[in-house]
Amino acid sequence: MSTKYIFVTGGVCSSLGKGIATASIGALLKASGFKVFTMKLDPYLNVDPGTMSPFQHGEVFVLDDGAETDLDLGHYERFVGENLSKLSSVTTGKVYSEVIASERKGSYLGGTIQIIPHITNAIKKRITDAGKKSKADVVMVEIGGTTGDIEGLPYLEAIRQLRHELGYDNTLFVHLTLLPYLAGPKELKTKPTQASVRELRATGIHPDFILARADHPIKKELLKKIALFCDVEEDHVIPAPTVSSIYEVPLKYEENNLAEKLGKRLNMGRLKPKLTDWKKLNEKIKAKRDVVTIALVGKYTGLDDSYLSVLESLKIACYHQKKELNLVWVDAEKLEKKDKAEWEKLDEADGIITPGGFGIRGTEGMIMAATYCRENKKPYLGLCLGMQILTIEFARHALCDKRYTSEEFDEEGKIPKKFYAIHFLPDQYKERDKGGTLRLGSYPCKVTKGTKIYDIYGKQSIIHERHRHRYEYNNALRKDLEKAGLVTAGIFQKGNLVEMVELKDHPYMLGCQFHPEFLSRPHNPHPLFFSFIQASAKHKS
Repeated sequence: MSTKYIFVTGGVCSSLGKGIATASIGALLKASGFKVFTMKLDPYLNVDPGTMSPFQHGEVFVLDDGAETDLDLGHYERFVGENLSKLSSVTTGKVYSEVIASERKGSYLGGTIQIIPHITNAIKKRITDAGKKSKADVVMVEIGGTTGDIEGLPYLEAIRQLRHELGYDNTLFVHLTLLPYLAGPKELKTKPTQASVRELRATGIHPDFILARADHPIKKELLKKIALFCDVEEDHVIPAPTVSSIYEVPLKYEENNLAEKLGKRLNMGRLKPKLTDWKKLNEKIKAKRDVVTIALVGKYTGLDDSYLSVLESLKIACYHQKKELNLVWVDAEKLEKKDKAEWEKLDEADGIITPGGFGIRGTEGMIMAATYCRENKKPYLGLCLGMQILTIEFARHALCDKRYTSEEFDEEGKIPKKFYAIHFLPDQYKERDKGGTLRLGSYPCKVTKGTKIYDIYGKQSIIHERHRHRYEYNNALRKDLEKAGLVTAGIFQKGNLVEMVELKDHPYMLGCQFHPEFLSRPHNPHPLFFSFIQASAKHKS
């Protein structure tokens, strides 16, 4: 069978959930027995999201090979259950950089470099290369942005050309669009969808399927109307109503036999996805559960997407323990200002988590939260920056000196280096470019036998976890901190770098230099998150 390519576009507005739609279709095809590879084409000019603000673009999702990617790739990995690679992430910045570099080398023999064919050819090559190198049966391709965006036009032109080059039976276009609800007449409107499809057709792309997003039930008459006015087969207009959990979406799609219809359209045979695991997961999600309250102490608390994988990992851990997550956002800067309401949130929480981040802003508030957890024996999980916070707090306490800090936080270089509990990675210095200079991707970690973390990981001696950071635990302080009770629970042997720590005389105060949230899956919660929820529930009882 030739590799099949399914292209997902979006219309009317952004934030409709193209990533969830793409991931859900991928999940159905995976459950039907096919090897699925997923990729995202982002029209922005950044080379990757690595230096983009979490407030603007949400979290940066890191892959095994160190690629810094869009948060939608997290959805792809969680839903499809396949680890992706740098082939999965394409941006306009990457494409233009590649074409311009080739032009500088003289690869185009003096020709005039244009959007068509040079940029579109580069885009097409990345898509087809992903299909060949991944050896996938199906390549799912999400086109970022909204139909009509100027910056997205080269991508639409590229996939239009691929329809002719790869053939009708090997390509399929899915368009996700919105049916807005008007409160006055109390009805959903199809005109924006019609306009969006008309805009798409103006680029030469005729959608094979339309996914109709709505916050209200969609009547059959509306689906028929969309099919008529958008010139799409009636049974190819699939309702995509808002659901209580994103993990319900594959099942909702399959209620309308989407997998079978996709298989028929692409000559893949009659598809019957095995969705037992998805059904069991949704039963757990919908079951009545005891509430566990978790306080997330961070600096990007104004946007859920800033910590998306952390939130999903917490939810997943709760689903598998019959717990209901009550997530409380705690602004670290407000803790510094002794804000009574923020401190009350810590008191009411059953457990506290401090995720990753960069820069000095809010870090003293995070250290205060770590002190609170240490003194009150409240469960604490520190991820990346959160582990560094735990280390700094303990160094100040155990070594009786408030000057202990991170080299990152000493922006003016006024503190003697011996007080850096956390310092720059070896061979790095401040003047280097920010993009692509972190310790990125999957690294092995040797877990220390006899530690809580060793038990949490099922007594595995070697684990592999994904990293994204520029600073490390300072080994010069290691002996003194271990003697005082900060146990080194895991190391990266090649560089003798501390990867995990835990507090000796505490029920659950752990920190890891890596990002376990990137490996948590709906059907398989990450052990650190699972144990954290377990400890928090125990603390509550």
